[in-house]
Amino acid sequence: MDAEARKDRSPAYVTGPESAGTTAEELPSARVRADNETSQMPTLGQPAERDEARPMHAEAAQASPPLERLRARARHENFPVALRVLPPRYRRHLLTLYAFARMVDDIGDAAPGDRLSLLDGVSAQLDRVYAGTAGDDPLYRGLAHTVSTCDLPRSELERLVEANRRDQVVYRYRTFDDLLGYCALSANPVGRLVLRVFDSESERRRLLSDRICSALQVLEHCQDVVEDAYAGRVYLPTVDLERYGVAEDDLVAARAGTGVRAAVALQVQRAVRLLDEGAPLVNDLRGAARLAVAGYVAGGRATARALADAGFDVLARTPRPRRSHVAVSLLTSLGPGGVR
Repeated sequence: MDAEARKDRSPAYVTGPESAGTTAEELPSARVRADNETSQMPTLGQPAERDEARPMHAEAAQASPPLERLRARARHENFPVALRVLPPRYRRHLLTLYAFARMVDDIGDAAPGDRLSLLDGVSAQLDRVYAGTAGDDPLYRGLAHTVSTCDLPRSELERLVEANRRDQVVYRYRTFDDLLGYCALSANPVGRLVLRVFDSESERRRLLSDRICSALQVLEHCQDVVEDAYAGRVYLPTVDLERYGVAEDDLVAARAGTGVRAAVALQVQRAVRLLDEGAPLVNDLRGAARLAVAGYVAGGRATARALADAGFDVLARTPRPRRSHVAVSLLTSLGPGGVR
């Protein structure tokens, strides 16, 4: 990103970026309690003075955290980042991309100081990676190898950085299309990079991958409602919160009321629709690429199931997918007639 583009950081609060994405069919209007009136959260983004408050997930973010610590966190994702049955060369590249994306997210979510300047530093490091002067940092040295071996476009890596810049100035997304516009920066580039790792990219496959990745991002936002609220961010679309009579302070209650559950259920339904639309990518691929993408889809379906099993109450606890459910979904999608 050039210096002039980095200067364009005018804050935006209520609406997010426009998106050409399509919305899924919506749930019927939910019946909401009369006492669920809208109100302003007085301490949004401040440390909570209540027992049920949960801190942000990120550890103290660093511009250059230990590489192995970043890779180890892949085990806690909703989906298998790099299945152990994949050939080692693919696993290394996938874990390298994961480590880079996680490092950038940690800076955008939890780094002390001027996060925008730190993110500019990441962009400067990408400049050096693509100039062949990555330096001695293990993360960027590994990224340089993956970039060179897999011929990865810089633009997709930079989109991940830009998503975190946006998180510093955009705190609400009015519509689901606006949220999909954010996913085009924060999630979809990862899927496109994965396709390049497996040398399996095409225009059709990129579009299908975008559906899968956006679905995974939306599901994660549903899981992280409380955490995001205390960070000053609300990813549930504003029009849906208004529709179901949800006030922002309802998002940090001990348990989710009817309105919050309805708003979350709607996003999960939309995410499942996106997964269904992107799932044909699995059968469009072969070998290791097919197995890896099937794992991502399986993780998404298992996460949606976990949210539904919790009654869409993401406030009492964070619903997490069971590994057994991920495995069953993976085997189903790889079987005859599993995904079409």
